[in-house]
Formats: sequence, C-alpha cells, structure tokens
Amino acid sequence: MHGVSRRVLLAGGIGATAVAVLGGAGYELVQDGTLPGKYQLDRLLGACGSDPGIPDVAIGTVSATTFYSGYRRRTVRMIAMRPPRVRGPLPVAIVLHGMGDDAQSAVSLGYPQYLAAAVGSGVRPFAAVSVDGGGSVYWHRRDDGDDPLGMIIDEALPRLRRAGYRIAKIAVIGWSMGGYGALLLASSLGPDQVAAVAASSPAVFPSYAAADSANGGAFDSPADFAANDIASGSRLATLRRIPVRIDCGSSDPFGPQDTLLRGELGNPAGAISGGCHDQAFWRRSLPAELAFLGRHLS
Repeated sequence: MHGVSRRVLLAGGIGATAVAVLGGAGYELVQDGTLPGKYQLDRLLGACGSDPGIPDVAIGTVSATTFYSGYRRRTVRMIAMRPPRVRGPLPVAIVLHGMGDDAQSAVSLGYPQYLAAAVGSGVRPFAAVSVDGGGSVYWHRRDDGDDPLGMIIDEALPRLRRAGYRIAKIAVIGWSMGGYGALLLASSLGPDQVAAVAASSPAVFPSYAAADSANGGAFDSPADFAANDIASGSRLATLRRIPVRIDCGSSDPFGPQDTLLRGELGNPAGAISGGCHDQAFWRRSLPAELAFLGRHLS
C-alpha cells in the first residue's frame, strides 16, 4: 500500500471496511476521491507541505481602528498594514479573512511581514487593509440584513480615502471564505474599480445543495446562492476583465471546484499545486500573490 500501513489509514479516519475489503486498491480509491478520506490521508503522508512560518523582517505600521457599521449593525475593526520606510499615499489591497476569523487574523497569518518582505524584494509598495466581515456571514448580504460587502464599499473605502489612501482602484485578496469573498467583491465592483484580485483556496461551491451540505450557514436559500454564485455567467464575464490569480492545493476539498473555476476564467495566474486547506498553503502562496497585486496596483 505504497508504504502506508492499514493501521495508519484507519487512524486517519478512513473507513475500516473499505480498506479491509479493498486492500491495496483502497489506497488508490481514496487518492482519486472515490472513497472519503483523501484529505486525512494526505495529511498523514505529508502531502500538505510544510509551513514556511512568518518572515523574520522588520514590519511597517500596523494600525487598528474601529467604527460602527450601519451595514453590519455593529462595531467592526479595520487594520491597515503598511510596508516599512514608505511615506505618503499608498494604493490599497483589501484583505478578506476566512471562516471563523476576523480582521486580526491577517496579522496572525503574517501579512505585515510578508508585505514588508515583498516590498523589500522590489514589489511596488501598497497597504494591506483587513476588515471584520463576520465569522460565517460568507461576505455577502444576508437575509437578516448583515452586509459585509456593503460595509467595505460604502464605509471602509471612504474612511481609507479620508485617511489619505488611494482607493480609486483597489486590489482584493483573501483566503478560504475570504477567497470566495474577494472574487465576489471584485465581480461586484468591476474592472473600473478593481486593479486585481488574488484568491487563495477560495471556498467556492458548485451548487446550493453542496454548500448547504458542507456549511449550512453559508447561504440563506437557493436564491441567495444564485445571486452570489461566482460561477454565474455575469460574474464570470466581469472577472474575465480583471487580472485574477487563483491558488489552491491539490489536496484541498475545494480543489476540484477551483480547478473548474480557473478553467472558466481561461486559466489565470496561480495554480492548483501541492497543498491542503491550511495556513501552510496560504503562507506559501502569499509572496506570489502579493507580487501579483503589486504589479497591477502600480
């Protein structure tokens, strides 16, 4: 079984009956997705890849502000991360966090350090600004009125403009739920307002039924899913007019759908490469994604 013992497979959560009956064939069926457990197996095999950690570099200013959002009907936090030794107005990349996270999660992931390293390597400087989008709101207007994209467009961006940032044309980046949100925001604003979008492991579902089965809180109804479906014709048409980068791990549960999405967009920048749905993959992808945004923001 390719050097993997039956005991290890069972410990990884792969069905005992399937492995016992299929023997060596069970490994192949798990790997090609016929049987559940590929994600657990890849973790056991080390296929997810290592976490590069956070670069050991001096960072620029990281400033947090709070404001009451009428669109979210609560106080939210916005964190502006600037590269070091850069003065004056900067363009902005809005950072959208994953499920269960908040604005601070971008700092924990290492955005200030990765941004500093990118600019230090020659990427044109810009600021990365993260916002609280709700742990499970899924970055679109919900039936209860919570509207994180409305907050970004009509509250966060005007505040950034008043603070001296250049927002005539922004970039957008996010991971997991935030990768979906980044594509949703870009397809909502269009090419006149979005210079580029980078989505890392975007949590995109093929249907409302699939979304409801995996995450019952992601969408309120089939109509809600249809209105915010990245793969709809109108949103795809808009995204084709914007520089897009999509990265996803080949062992990520969203890998198949992200592969289809990349194909619909004409195989844009980025790749489906070795990795899982975890911060190790998001950190490994971040240098290339920030460089991509910097090229287009400049």
